[in-house]
Amino acid sequence: MLFALVLIPLAFAGVAFAVPSQRWRPWLLPLGGGAHLGLYAAALRESNLSALDGWLVLDPLGRLVLGLISVLFLLSSLYAPAWLALRPGRSNRVFCANLLISLSMITLITVAHHMGLMWVAIEATTLAIAPLIYFNRSGRSLEATWKYLLIGSVGIALSLMGSFFLAYSAVSSRLESSLLFEDLIRDAPQLSRPWLHAAFVLLLVGYGTKMGLAPMHTWKPDAYGEAPGLIGTLLAGGLTSGAFLAILRFFQICSAAGEAAFARPMMVALGLISMAVAGVFMARQRDFKRLLAYSSVEHMGILVVGVGIGGTAVFGALLHLLNNGLTKGALFLSAANIHRAYGSKLAAEVTGALQKVPISAALFLMAFFAITGSPPFGPFISEFTIVRAAIFNGQYAVAGLFLLMLVVVFVGMGATVLPLVQGEATASRPDALLTRETFFNVAPPLAFISLVLLLGLYIPPFVSSLLKDAVAMVELR
Repeated sequence: MLFALVLIPLAFAGVAFAVPSQRWRPWLLPLGGGAHLGLYAAALRESNLSALDGWLVLDPLGRLVLGLISVLFLLSSLYAPAWLALRPGRSNRVFCANLLISLSMITLITVAHHMGLMWVAIEATTLAIAPLIYFNRSGRSLEATWKYLLIGSVGIALSLMGSFFLAYSAVSSRLESSLLFEDLIRDAPQLSRPWLHAAFVLLLVGYGTKMGLAPMHTWKPDAYGEAPGLIGTLLAGGLTSGAFLAILRFFQICSAAGEAAFARPMMVALGLISMAVAGVFMARQRDFKRLLAYSSVEHMGILVVGVGIGGTAVFGALLHLLNNGLTKGALFLSAANIHRAYGSKLAAEVTGALQKVPISAALFLMAFFAITGSPPFGPFISEFTIVRAAIFNGQYAVAGLFLLMLVVVFVGMGATVLPLVQGEATASRPDALLTRETFFNVAPPLAFISLVLLLGLYIPPFVSSLLKDAVAMVELR
């Protein structure tokens, strides 16, 4: 089952690369995504799935993140054929193949229980996504791709050094060195503290770069701004979720070693800094796709703040992982429709979207309220859970700063979004591609925002069970 989850998308990638038809090749994406989701559903019925002597394990954390990835990919892939049909003169062979490869590698991140294998999977995901950012083949997209690769390479190098330090923390204590997470958690109380502390700092910064935490976030505005909306969805909900999972794995080791008190303040501080940086750069943002990049920086900060607070806030953080990924799907895909309808992503050139693309603009507006934590959408519940936990734990300053940053972000983001959808519609540029909305343009973002609304009103029992099992794993209960 674990091999199939990783290899089936790779098989579809090979078929996509071999299929000669530009028209039919994109339909392999939802076929591959549907097969992957079906395998995931089958895997949920199994317990203690493992392979390769413990190198591959589908544990509660992996089940939660893999479910998000699978749903995110399937809904996004349904958007791809109609979007690619608007660019008939551009080959989609590499695009389709690399999308499926990235699904395979993100899946490998979620099931990898060997520190080195997980590192390889994260880097492979980065490399698979790079050509997708360059799909528009402009000078700015080339610059964004190089920035994504170069800054990401620094992050992955720091992560590798942190992995070495973590392994050496066992050697320094004269333990048998192992890179399996289960072995590291079991031996955690005996690990050398100085090496363990240094390892966690490097791993937090390294994988935090992949998440896009401030101040290591500088690749995000360019990459999200220049990548197609479909790729922005997978970056904001896929790669970043995989990197967050990696941080959780290493946080588990620190907790097992009795060093949670060392790790938590750093996570809270880094998370609040990310929220503050996002709020500052959202104010008067001219490019509404870059605005979504700073929104991602903010929400990566919310995730690590929740884990840093601990207790019930961990449940809120993991619920927010789902809410953020699904809401970003609605935001990026509806923003892509608006972008193509006007031929511009500059706020000064896009107004009155409710008149020109009413469904996409309405979905974008709903997603804006959702991502800024407005009821009755899911992010309100997860953010409220984190704030309540901070107050309950006596961390009043953290709760106050958290709420202040949410207000700043709401005001800053609203200053760009509200004029964009309201008022008289400005004229489209000559290179605008979308003349009318179709079912496949609006159905995927509608499905995303519907799921976000559902999680705000009712958390299905199987989702609640996944969340509680994952929280118990993070908190070592």
